[in-house]
Amino acid sequence: MCPGVFCSILVMLGTLACAGFEPPGPDARTKAIGDLSSLPENLRRAFVPGDEFEPIPKPGPHDWLSVHPEPGQTFDQFVASRPNRPDTIRKVIYLQPLGAFVPGHSPQVEKLQEFATAYFQMEVKVLPTAEGELMQFRSRTNRFTGRRQVLTSDVLGWLRRRLPSDAFCLLGITTVDLYPHESWNFVFGEASLHERVGVYSFARYDPEFYGERRTAEFGTLLLRRSCKVLAHETAHMFGLAHCIYFRCVLNGSNHLEESDSRPMHLCPVCLRKLHYSIGFDVVARYRALAEFYSSAGLNDEAQWVAARIRKLTGPSR
Repeated sequence: MCPGVFCSILVMLGTLACAGFEPPGPDARTKAIGDLSSLPENLRRAFVPGDEFEPIPKPGPHDWLSVHPEPGQTFDQFVASRPNRPDTIRKVIYLQPLGAFVPGHSPQVEKLQEFATAYFQMEVKVLPTAEGELMQFRSRTNRFTGRRQVLTSDVLGWLRRRLPSDAFCLLGITTVDLYPHESWNFVFGEASLHERVGVYSFARYDPEFYGERRTAEFGTLLLRRSCKVLAHETAHMFGLAHCIYFRCVLNGSNHLEESDSRPMHLCPVCLRKLHYSIGFDVVARYRALAEFYSSAGLNDEAQWVAARIRKLTGPSR
């Protein structure tokens, strides 16, 4: 896996912890956001970190930043990297279902489309389901779970060859487990920073994958987890690297508990990056998300966004 080309949510077998990651302090977090002095007041307010944005905590021994040392990506570094940006031709986010999405056992593709439209403020289209293609990709049986896994590089290559002409990016979505290399246990998702393709799996977001019983909250849990990985992997295709500054949907994830603990929202650093790429109205985006979260029963997210809207639309201080 080549840093700077692919960003992934990965778990590796036998990886040793990397000692010494210290969460950046207030000055480093402010520097990562970048100079806001030339921005209109409404944008300055949107990117100033308030109490609702928590600094990233020190990782536990098995968490992402204890295993994968990352330098972080400031807003200025992001701009200097010349990331992909939508234009008048490449302006649609495409979702490509790979294999069946069974009602009651997988997230509704229509809900994922609705979420992505609100989150990225772009048109999102769903392509016809590709069923037989999953059997063409190289695969293996995971020695821990006994379940079939598909090799991500095969999927990404297949997606690259099928990028629609008006696609900003193309995301493969599947309920089959994934792996990126023989030495890795599994991967939640993988996306290219430059080639505008990505793939992610919902397999490990289902309690039944681990032999656990589904609860009455299963549908909401699965949707929340699925939306998080969709936001994370799609943001990578805009050139956003993992976030090491705040608790953020762009935080790396080494296991399901860590994935569940990160929020759905973008921190000020990553929000500014995405705004630079797309140019959306920040408050209008939050309102669209508030409507989606409320209708989908994602109450914690709805409350967070509602509070954010009140802060950004209230009197200036």
